[in-house]
Amino acid sequence: MSYLTPAIVTQGAVRRLPRLALLLLCIAYVIPGFVGREPWKYADITSFGYMLELARGATDWLSPQMLGLAPEVDALLPYWLGAWAVQIAPSWMAPDFAARIPFGLLLTLALSSTWYGTYCLARTPEAQPVAFAFGGEASPTDYARALADGGLLAFIACLGLAQLSHETSPALAQLCFSALIFSALAALSHRPLASAVIGSIGLSGLALSGAPSIAVLLGIGGSLIHLLDRSTAADITSHKYKRAAGIALVTLCVAAMSTALELWRWRIELPQANWIEWRSLGRLFLWFTWPAWPLALWTLWQWRRQLIRGDIPSLHLSIPLWFTAVAISATLTTASADRSLLMSLPALAALAAFSLPTLKRSVAALVDWFTLIFFSGCAFIIWIIWLAMQTGVPARPAANVARLAPGFEPSFSLSLFIIALAATSAWAWLVMWRVGRHRAAIWKSLVLPAGGATLCWLLLMTLWLPLLDFARSNAPLVWRTMVVMKHQPPCVVAHGLNRSQIAAFTFHGKLVMKPTDLGNTCPWLIVDKDALATLPTVIKSADWVSHSAIRHPADRNEDLLIYQRVISSEP
Repeated sequence: MSYLTPAIVTQGAVRRLPRLALLLLCIAYVIPGFVGREPWKYADITSFGYMLELARGATDWLSPQMLGLAPEVDALLPYWLGAWAVQIAPSWMAPDFAARIPFGLLLTLALSSTWYGTYCLARTPEAQPVAFAFGGEASPTDYARALADGGLLAFIACLGLAQLSHETSPALAQLCFSALIFSALAALSHRPLASAVIGSIGLSGLALSGAPSIAVLLGIGGSLIHLLDRSTAADITSHKYKRAAGIALVTLCVAAMSTALELWRWRIELPQANWIEWRSLGRLFLWFTWPAWPLALWTLWQWRRQLIRGDIPSLHLSIPLWFTAVAISATLTTASADRSLLMSLPALAALAAFSLPTLKRSVAALVDWFTLIFFSGCAFIIWIIWLAMQTGVPARPAANVARLAPGFEPSFSLSLFIIALAATSAWAWLVMWRVGRHRAAIWKSLVLPAGGATLCWLLLMTLWLPLLDFARSNAPLVWRTMVVMKHQPPCVVAHGLNRSQIAAFTFHGKLVMKPTDLGNTCPWLIVDKDALATLPTVIKSADWVSHSAIRHPADRNEDLLIYQRVISSEP
């Protein structure tokens, strides 16, 4: 049977990427962002606030709340994971670090699932390269492993992955479980039992992470794709009907579980018909999924004959396409567009990997040169601004930092400096290796994008970590407020504070927050400036006197008003 494959790959082109180098790259990408930083606003500290409430037993596990507010993302499992980690962590471990540990494992699992899903798709008969008349074509195992390495590199290289994949938020859990479903559907023909277990975990986890509708859509689509699969492997095993029925059954069980736990929330927000919103979405798609999206489009063009051959596309195209389509649809119909688009990255990375056997030398060179210039420039800027923060030279970057983050005091950490210097040296070596003469490997075009993304993320989380903690954390705002309130009042009334601020005052200030509708006797009242107009409707103005106005030092839009209770002189 002819599969109309455009891939012409020799055995020499699928030489193995050194496992140690790939492992070190993954470690360098995963660990920074989970270690040594403060909880950041907004989603990061907000999710952590609900985890703390659960760990302390202050709210119901099936309906978590914080100061009477339910989470914006109707998830359960991510908050459970963080709460369990806080509960079992030793006393010497900071609770915010303990809560990040399971999320670091979730990111690691997402990386592994992307690699394995791409590997299984590359093993399908339709994805194989052209067989040469006298031999010498790539062996199926080596070919699949090389494409899987390329898929993992493409996944790491995606610019939108870095920050969201290092937050303790439901978005990371959704990414992980969608990647698990992706790998399970890709491996279902080869390892049906293990894939069934992994797929069940993925579908259940995705539903419990706030995306039951997406879980059901992925399950239904996966069932139909395997039902209509006409590959040789499907014909030989004659089990495709059982596989499709199994996926459908698991999906039905997940839908029933979501109904029983009341997880369904329909919050569809269609994009408005105006140029500004569509331009914003276009920019998001452009940078968030770079460099996977142009390579994925190249894959669809080069493998187009398998897309239009008259029946359902091959598994290595249909499964990633379905996952990408569902994620893009969610991006266009939900308020949190970037967090919905995050779930498309494993599938887009897999599609990008299948461009590698067909990538022309000129296109590969263009990718290399653009990546080299872009990431080297970003690393240079990070170093220059760090040097300006430490020495005041160059003067303009130092002045910009002082203007954007007034009150920030730079600090020097020898260990972080050594890590950043080692990462920069590794990047220089990688560039020299890439431009040098060596045997061709199909994954080589994605080495610089993945290495550059890892380098810049690591530099940000080492050299700029104090500045990022100052600007992106609520801690400076809490500390200023604590000084005004004489450090540790017994309780504080809150009005108009968002979930991020409530969690920050609870964690950083160790304050007992009370809503305004309770007849409490707390000595202080914190009011968000935007909620000042509604304040007279919930308190007695005669009981309070305005004391101070406090602004986040790095955020002009975050202003708090502090009121002190009037002490009555009556007996």
